[in-house]
Amino acid sequence: MLVWGSFIGLIIIFLALDLGVFHKHEHVIKSREAGIWTAIWVTVALSFSGVIYWLFSNGIIDNPTGLTPNGAVLKYITGYLIELSLSVDNVFVIAVIFSAFKIPALYQHRVLFWGILGAIVFRALMIVFGVALITKFEWIIYVFGVFLLYTAFKMLRSNENEFQPKKSFVFKQIKKLYPITSTINSHDFFVKRMGVNAATPLFVSLVVIELTDILFALDSIPAILAITADPFIVFSSNILAILGLRSMYFLISRMLEKFRYINYSLVVILAFVGLKMLFSHHIEVPEWVSLTVISVSLVAGIISSLLIPESKAGE
Repeated sequence: MLVWGSFIGLIIIFLALDLGVFHKHEHVIKSREAGIWTAIWVTVALSFSGVIYWLFSNGIIDNPTGLTPNGAVLKYITGYLIELSLSVDNVFVIAVIFSAFKIPALYQHRVLFWGILGAIVFRALMIVFGVALITKFEWIIYVFGVFLLYTAFKMLRSNENEFQPKKSFVFKQIKKLYPITSTINSHDFFVKRMGVNAATPLFVSLVVIELTDILFALDSIPAILAITADPFIVFSSNILAILGLRSMYFLISRMLEKFRYINYSLVVILAFVGLKMLFSHHIEVPEWVSLTVISVSLVAGIISSLLIPESKAGE
């Protein structure tokens, strides 16, 4: 419990420094600043693999799946890359939500901060639940595998422009439960209009982002559970990837049109992980193979998007 408490305490410190020190004064996040912060978060996450090695080599943490220190590090990095790659799709959706509710760039970081905080809580609950299911019911891994294959197929067939936040079920329910104003009053989530408290577009976008992240977690958490059922590795790799989502958003949201093929990379990753789950009791896939497939798929999607002219992409 000491390890878990220390890790959660570290996350709280990161979040407090983020909002209370580094982003105390609201400002538009430029690409250069976003790039620096993305590099910092990726460095922190990859450096944490050294902590993973130390914990498992010295027996400081419970090791229910019997991992070797090297095996634990490989699984951690693979899990982190899976979550990081799937977060790219999350960026597309966040950009659509901010655009639909006309959220000024000045206040987007604040919305994402509270969105990430909520995501950490919800994902922690989902990870505990998912690990418990796999541990108690081995057959549940087949359910997760089929679900990931279905998600990959759905992503392959989906239209990027089909998501319309203002027509979503979530937005309609918020309107029924609470008055909504189109007025943005600084960074406030609520304002008083004619004696009535009303939710601003910032609050509405926060709720929509929060709930869509839960839907994304339904994909990413089973995907990481296909790599390992060790709860600490699943939790730490997932949360550290989520912490870097904000800076990643500000870094690549302005270049979304350039990443035309990234969805195909995600389809390959989800399909591979889904098949790995389905055949997990019959075929043992070495961890380096999983890491290679995920890395190559992601890099191939990025390189293809940058090198293939848009005119040819549309043909």
